[in-house]
Amino acid sequence: MEVNQLYGFVLALVLIGLVLGVGFIVLQKFSDSTDSGSYARNATGKMMSSLYDIPNTWLGLVVTIVVVAIVLGIVIRSFAGSGNRQ
Repeated sequence: MEVNQLYGFVLALVLIGLVLGVGFIVLQKFSDSTDSGSYARNATGKMMSSLYDIPNTWLGLVVTIVVVAIVLGIVIRSFAGSGNRQ
């Protein structure tokens, strides 16, 4: 991955964040409209708790891995280009 491809990655992360945010809002509204203790309310509660792990755990890890890959790519290319000079 090159630095100029970073725009697409950032755009994808923003879109994932927006979709998750809208999903949380819809699930919360659906959960509020159902009866307490019903199967639908329990299912939406479990879905929200499982989706909650994505932005808190995995999204940060994905961002870290991509940033490290970009930095390593830049470093490796800079050393590969300097070895051919004589």
